[in-house]
Amino acid sequence: MLDTPEAVVEALRENHDRPHGLQRTVTAEEIVDAAELLDEPDTLVTALLELMASYEFTGEHRKSPVVFARLLKLWDTVPDTFSPWEAHQVFWRFKWVATSLLQVPEVPLAAIHGWIDTMRGRYTAADQGMQPVAAMRYHVANHTGSGLADAYDLWATRVRTELSDCEACEIRHLAEHQVESGDDAGALEIWGAVLDGETGCAEEPQLSRSRSLLPLLRSGRADEARSHHLSGYRQVRGNTGTQDAVGLHLEFCALSRNEGRGLEILAENRPLFEATGAPLAHLGFLTGAGVLLTRLVEDGHADTAVAGPPGHDWTAGTLLAHVRSEAGRLAAAFDARNATSTVGDRFRTRLAQRPLLDEPLPLGLRTQGTRPAASAAPAAAPADAVTPAAGADLSQDFATLVREARRLAAAGHPGAKRLWDRIEERLANDSAAHDDELGPQDLLTAELADQRAYELAKKDRDEESAVELKRAAALYEGLRMPWHALNARSRSLAWSSSPEEADREATRTCLDDVLAEAERLQTQAPLTEETALEYLAVRYSAAYAAYQDALRDLPETEGTAAERFQELARTLRAEAERLAVPHHVANALQLTADLAGRGGDTEAAEELLRAALDAVDASVRPWRGSRPRALLAQFLLSKGEPDEAAELLHRALADAARYDDTDFALAPTYSLLGHAVSHLGDLGGAVRHLSEAAALFDQAGELAEAIDVRLQLADVLGRGGRPEDAVAVLESLLVDEAHAPDNERAFAQARLSLARGLRELGEHLPAAEEFLRLADTVAAWEDDRPVQTLVAAEAAITLAMADRWDAAATVYERAVAAHAEAPNPSLIISMMCQFARLTVRAGEPQSLESALEHLARADAVRAGVPQDAEDFAHWYERGTVHYRRACVLADVERFEEALPEAEAAIAAHEEGGEHGEVPRAEAVRIAALIEGKGLARFQDAVARLTAAAARCRSADLPEAADILEALRQDYVRR
Repeated sequence: MLDTPEAVVEALRENHDRPHGLQRTVTAEEIVDAAELLDEPDTLVTALLELMASYEFTGEHRKSPVVFARLLKLWDTVPDTFSPWEAHQVFWRFKWVATSLLQVPEVPLAAIHGWIDTMRGRYTAADQGMQPVAAMRYHVANHTGSGLADAYDLWATRVRTELSDCEACEIRHLAEHQVESGDDAGALEIWGAVLDGETGCAEEPQLSRSRSLLPLLRSGRADEARSHHLSGYRQVRGNTGTQDAVGLHLEFCALSRNEGRGLEILAENRPLFEATGAPLAHLGFLTGAGVLLTRLVEDGHADTAVAGPPGHDWTAGTLLAHVRSEAGRLAAAFDARNATSTVGDRFRTRLAQRPLLDEPLPLGLRTQGTRPAASAAPAAAPADAVTPAAGADLSQDFATLVREARRLAAAGHPGAKRLWDRIEERLANDSAAHDDELGPQDLLTAELADQRAYELAKKDRDEESAVELKRAAALYEGLRMPWHALNARSRSLAWSSSPEEADREATRTCLDDVLAEAERLQTQAPLTEETALEYLAVRYSAAYAAYQDALRDLPETEGTAAERFQELARTLRAEAERLAVPHHVANALQLTADLAGRGGDTEAAEELLRAALDAVDASVRPWRGSRPRALLAQFLLSKGEPDEAAELLHRALADAARYDDTDFALAPTYSLLGHAVSHLGDLGGAVRHLSEAAALFDQAGELAEAIDVRLQLADVLGRGGRPEDAVAVLESLLVDEAHAPDNERAFAQARLSLARGLRELGEHLPAAEEFLRLADTVAAWEDDRPVQTLVAAEAAITLAMADRWDAAATVYERAVAAHAEAPNPSLIISMMCQFARLTVRAGEPQSLESALEHLARADAVRAGVPQDAEDFAHWYERGTVHYRRACVLADVERFEEALPEAEAAIAAHEEGGEHGEVPRAEAVRIAALIEGKGLARFQDAVARLTAAAARCRSADLPEAADILEALRQDYVRR
């Protein structure tokens, strides 16, 4: 019951700790009602301020001025009931009211100007500066478009006062003015301090992140735009008070060609369609939705199901019509109120925007929407290389199309694939028919069967592939093309993947027969340029089959399979050199290198791959270099040579695009490149390449690989100082968890990383919830008990951080019980020390006794570990407990007891030799703080710090030395 001032104050305290939203607002309204009945003006003032804040931060701008009017009446009648902070808030919130009135089109412009005049009068009477008043006049001018230049000058040239908007918000307004003036570069320069995290507030940097998205894209700073979307959207999603910012993220998705991500955001924020308490902000949300829907409809997706206002099924087309109608009505209402067309013009300009990028910006997020395939028009090739004829795949002349496909296929050019696909498509839809000038129809039928076999083999549909190849072989035989038939037969055998030894032995026998037939054919007629290629293709098939057999025997690198492969590879290379076909020399070398590398001989693999690349360079088939370059880069990375690896991977990707090589493994290569550049310190490049890899794995339906890459991406972001971005990636990854039970452990790792990331961001309750979900998952892992100990311990700590002490205590004991079955003493000691720290800082009665009990339990755990236990440093754990006990005692000002504990920590870490120097320096720092600030023994503290700083410098620990020296200087100056 809220029937006493004390009860109301307690309710206000509890409500203030809740996140802004419907529950907090409704509760604030109930508290005001209760406070009014108490006849306690000071309590009512506090309640009204809390209610007004709830309205402000949930976008209920229609209601906020009414609350302020009640506050102002109390200020005029009983000003002594206002605390200094509350008195300051009265003047501060004049600005809130001006902004709220501007948000509502039914409020006449004259009334807004009148309110600002009232604000000016109140500020003058209170001897306050006029800069905040000028700022309000600027916001009105910016909204209406009238007198903007003068209003900007009057505001921007005035000196800030204590009632000016916070520095971060004012920077945002200054930057937005530059954006609207067409100066993106100037805006981004102004924004720097906010976007870099140097200054912020409750609304920043998230609002600036959303408003800077398009300026960053337009300025070519896509990596920063990606980051601001990842981190900024998390902070505004689902919030009625920031719905215009959600609209800006929708707009960004549309203009960066991430429509699938935009549709997910639309679905996540469906309630915002009904959030009409701040009409101008609502117009911003609707406009962003309109930009997204316009792009979808113009791209031919008008019938796509989308999320719109509840109670109705929507398509992109019907929702766009609804949004245009609602937004247009609001824009017209504002323009009618303002007697200008500014609001409507801005709305129409935003809807007319076109995408800012040619290809989708990789975000690194898992989205349900499909991503359009990248266009792959080949770039100019070297003069001695075969190139596709311009526009051949678009030709309406079927005979020309077939001849071009045959020409490219004869040269082994990867661009032939696109043409064969087009040929088959045209035959299937009856838009073309065979022409006798192309030769026998059976020839084209055989060629298409050959192509289908290759595509089926890539999808591991070996039996179907073999059927197509046998069909092609029979057709070639009928056409008296024995070499082509033999080539098809050899591939049907080489691409077989039966694990049965009997089948493999039968395949080897058949391949030997094919090789014998090839040798017989050679004796009947000399090899021509064309038949030499077919002969070497047969040789390559036999070597490839032997390579597959040798792979199955790894890690054994000797034996029958390895010997057969080496013999066939040597023969392939020798015959290719004899016939002057260097790309087959490269093939033989590449297979040999791959097998050597997998067997552990990376030096031999590197040498062979460099020779293979020399052979490619000697050929007229430069597209053959992408695969050996990627493989060589992989070996170089394993040796810790990321510079050359990155260079090779860039070249491999560039050539794959240049020569239209759609079979090249783009996703793994981008992943490898991201790994390489991360080692070079290029965070932006690493994020870009790993994001691209994740998107490509998504397109290919390779979920396990996509999960792995996103875990790498999150790790790179976290280590790169961007934990918010990492959390956004992990949250998107876990969307698929229920649909991929085979990847339970990968998802568990993702949830662990997410929980830790949320904890690092200070989002302790969501972090604890993730830990508890993870605990439910790992509870069934009978084969991995240590993980249960880990998760329980981290969950307990995080629950304590979230101030959920009852749950924390339960999970704490669960961690101790798990430790009894799957010991992890270092982890449990750390948990107990953390609980000691958090318990004391919670400030509850008996907190010191509880904290010391946790530390006593930690000592008991340590004492129970054998002295010769591996992976457990007794000196370190003993020092850790002493250190924490010193801190706990110092927190409650029991300095005489704390100092011996700090000195015991120093002595324990001394035993660790060079490994103990860093924790020893920290223990010295605590001892000096206790001596100086706790016991006022400054000379002793200075002597201790002088010796310790010198010791750290001798141990090459300059950072630790600087910390100790700074404290020493502070004491010396006293």
